[in-house]
Amino acid sequence: MTAPVAPDEGRARRRKAPATRGHATAALILLIPALAGFLIFWIYPAIKGFGYSVTDYNLLNQGKYVGAANFQAVISDGQVWQSLRITAVFALGSIVVSLTLAMILAALMQRLRTKTWVRAGLLLPWLVPNVALALIWAWLLDANVGYLKGVLDRVGRALNLDFLVNFTFYNTDAALNIVILIGVWSGVGYTALLLFAGMMQVPTEYYEAGAIDGASETTMFFRITLPLIRPVIALVVVVSLIGSFQVFDLVQVGYGGKPIPEVRVIYFYIYQQAFDFLKMGYASAIALLLAIILAVLTLVQLRLLRANRSDLA
Repeated sequence: MTAPVAPDEGRARRRKAPATRGHATAALILLIPALAGFLIFWIYPAIKGFGYSVTDYNLLNQGKYVGAANFQAVISDGQVWQSLRITAVFALGSIVVSLTLAMILAALMQRLRTKTWVRAGLLLPWLVPNVALALIWAWLLDANVGYLKGVLDRVGRALNLDFLVNFTFYNTDAALNIVILIGVWSGVGYTALLLFAGMMQVPTEYYEAGAIDGASETTMFFRITLPLIRPVIALVVVVSLIGSFQVFDLVQVGYGGKPIPEVRVIYFYIYQQAFDFLKMGYASAIALLLAIILAVLTLVQLRLLRANRSDLA
C-alpha cells in the first residue's frame, strides 16, 4: 500500500515538475548539431579509413581486399618508424618546453594578478593560423633577408656561438629545433591560461596556512599548487601530445611541400603516401597505427597522472 503524500509535499512536487519538464528534450535538440558534426566528420571518416586500410584503394579504382598486407608493409617500413621518431622528438620537446614556460607564466599570473589584456595577449600567437606562422617564421629566419637571422648572426659572432650563426630555417641541423620553437611560441600562452584557470581553483586558505607555517613560495608551489592542479596538468599533457603528433601545416607550408628528412613528421608521410603516391589504403593503415599508438599513450598518461582524482575533492 502506497504511503499518503503530505499536502505540502504534493504541492512542492507540482511546482518543481514544470521547471524540469522538457530539459532532456531541449538538451538533446541543442546537442544535435554537435552530434551530427561528430558523426559526419569523425565517425564516418574513421570507419571509411578502416575500410580503406584493408584494400589497395588508390583514388583511381575501387580497390580490392588485401587483408593485413598493408599493416605488414607498415611494420616493415623503416620510413614510418623514422617519421614516428621525428614526431616523438617534436612532441617531447614541445611538451617539456611549453609546459615549463606555461607553468612559470601561470604562477606569475596567479601571484601578480595580471590585467585581463595581459592574459588576452598571451592568446594572440595561438589564434594565428599555423599556415601564417610558418610563412612568417620562414621569412624571419631566412638566411639572406631574415630580420631575426641578422640579429642572431650578430649575437652569434659577438659571443662566438656558431649554432646561432647557422640557425636558419632550411638548415638541416636546426630545422627540427625551429619547428619545435615555433610550436612552443604559438601554444605556450594557451597552455598557461589553462594552468592559470586550474590554479585559481585552489583555495587561498591553503596558501595562507602555508605562509603561517613559514613555507616559501617555491615550497608552496611544489607542495600545494602542483598536487592540486594535477587533473589540469594531465589534460594539458594529453591534449598537447595529441596535437604534437598531428603537426603538419608548419612542415608542409614552411618547407614548400617538400620538407627535408629531418622534419618529415608522420602526418606528412601519411599525406605523401595518400596524395603524392595515391596509396590511400597504405596511408589509412599508417593512420590507424598512429591512432592506436596515441590511444595507448593517452591511457598510460592518464593512469600515471591519476587524472580521474583531484586533491581538491
